[in-house]
Amino acid sequence: MHNTQLCTATLRTLMTCVLTTMASLSLAGPATDNIAAKNYSAPIAEGAKQLYWGDTHLHTTQSADAFTLGSRLGRDAAWRFARGETVETENGIPVRLRRPLDFLAITDHAEYLGVFPMLEKADDRLAGWGLGEQMIELMQSGQSRELQLLFANSIQSTEAAKRAPAKLRQPIWNKVGESADQWYVPGQFTTLIGYEWTSMVTGDNLHRVVLFRDHGELTKRQLPYSAQDSTDPEDLWRHLADYESATGGQVLAIAHNGNVSNGRMFSPARENGAALDENYAKARSRWEPIYEVTQIKGDGETHPLLSPDDPFADFETWDDGNITLTTAKEPEMLPNEYARSALKQGLAHGQALGANPFKFGMIGSSDMHTALSTTEEDNYFGKFVHDEPAPGRTQLQMADLLQKVWRLVSSGLAAVWAENNTREGIFDAMKRREVYATTGTRIRLRMFAGWDFDEADLNAHDQAARGYAKGVPMGGELPRSPTANAAPRLMITAARDPLGANLDRVQVVKGWVDAYGKQQEKVYDVALADGREVDSATGQAPGVGSTVDVLNASYDNSIGDATLETVWQDPQFDPKAPAFWYVRVLEIPTPRWTAYDAKRFDESLTEDDDGVIQERAYSSPVWYTPSN
Repeated sequence: MHNTQLCTATLRTLMTCVLTTMASLSLAGPATDNIAAKNYSAPIAEGAKQLYWGDTHLHTTQSADAFTLGSRLGRDAAWRFARGETVETENGIPVRLRRPLDFLAITDHAEYLGVFPMLEKADDRLAGWGLGEQMIELMQSGQSRELQLLFANSIQSTEAAKRAPAKLRQPIWNKVGESADQWYVPGQFTTLIGYEWTSMVTGDNLHRVVLFRDHGELTKRQLPYSAQDSTDPEDLWRHLADYESATGGQVLAIAHNGNVSNGRMFSPARENGAALDENYAKARSRWEPIYEVTQIKGDGETHPLLSPDDPFADFETWDDGNITLTTAKEPEMLPNEYARSALKQGLAHGQALGANPFKFGMIGSSDMHTALSTTEEDNYFGKFVHDEPAPGRTQLQMADLLQKVWRLVSSGLAAVWAENNTREGIFDAMKRREVYATTGTRIRLRMFAGWDFDEADLNAHDQAARGYAKGVPMGGELPRSPTANAAPRLMITAARDPLGANLDRVQVVKGWVDAYGKQQEKVYDVALADGREVDSATGQAPGVGSTVDVLNASYDNSIGDATLETVWQDPQFDPKAPAFWYVRVLEIPTPRWTAYDAKRFDESLTEDDDGVIQERAYSSPVWYTPSN
């Protein structure tokens, strides 16, 4: 584990740049810190949907891997930080987010949830559990590597002796719900109860985040499901169904990081070896309505080998192997790993099975293991404590054979269009897929699909009301065409992050299955900044340019537009072909988090890192299914 010796002055200077000003920190006390839910979303009309920002995937010291790698910040610190209060980092530095989140889910790993802080204290309640006593001995004797190996070798084991006893797990799980309930302020700051099911089959990632709509009195009635119960997602879904049946509550699961699953995440075969069938397709669509398409372990929208005609496909790509880098990546694995190809396969499965297993919306979240959700490039705080801001961190290797630290991504955020900032509002928006992902920036994006949108609708003061009245929002299913020759129209509006970079372009990504059963895709540039137009001969748009000064980690908004909007009609619509459309919005180039590190610590970038990024947003799709 990395143990950097840094002077206090250096750290304080860094934090001044990273999160907020030291002047404001020095004024922060118990009274002024209680700013629990200053909402930075723009006001809208009463009864309409509002845009809320959050993170549905955050770990604290209650996760065993976070604890063994040095994290000691717990749930209270995570809630406080997310809602805009000042907390102290592991290095004792006071930090505060520039803009608080509207909602947060703390999703510590179900495997040994909350056990390692008890091991450190040699808690009497661990007595009689052989594995726990063995871990205590290793911890007390300073054998940290042996402890990590013992932990790693047991989290996927279904042996009863390797699982913490239920009498130990129950009070820990009760506290998870109690903590979330304590910090929940309906209408201001929403806390979602959750955990992570950490399945890895031969090192291939099948992780799911589990989120509840309910309060702690319901969620405590069923213990979290872990990989020590089963590594098969279908068993997890059955567990979730049992919860809803027994409690009357509601729960969902969010898969993530198919890019390190080595082809398992969207495989055409089930974990039991059987082929997908209609029951599987319906179950997966029911329990996993959204997918975490971008996060700290790489971006999962598409891959350049899958989308060779897409010049923006190679973005924060992790394609060396599975999550533990124990098995190399093979090209045939890629189609079953990325969201765009999975969405296309879902259309084909829908035709063959009568149900689409991969009909998911898209969100981003962080997967940080420091209790601090920081997703902007200039305030990236690291995945684990050992890669928090410090000289030389970009040269470090992540724990447990994972990638070099410089390849980590300062991503992402979940954007939700909901009626209100409550558990019910946020959860229900996720269930209906009216959500989108960003790589950490707060691009404001809205998309409606229908058959007769026009410029008058786009320019109307009640644009959103018209969108709902005449079409469906992102995440929806297009109704049957009213006329034989109609083609879908998308009404799209995008605005830059008020504290961020201008926009480069808005694109529509279309996927469909043609008359020959072949899966197709096409990316359309539908709105371009700076008056650019698509070249009719090449079908390509000229680049927006760049103002990035990598050495000074700076850029300016002299290029690009603050807003882009359009009504776009599909020029190649076939009413007999199942299809989907989603929107991708690109910012102008800006400095990557590694460029900010290089500037602050007077270091050089890694050879393969140019220090530049084009941040983006991905809407949830809209689907069309032929009536026959």
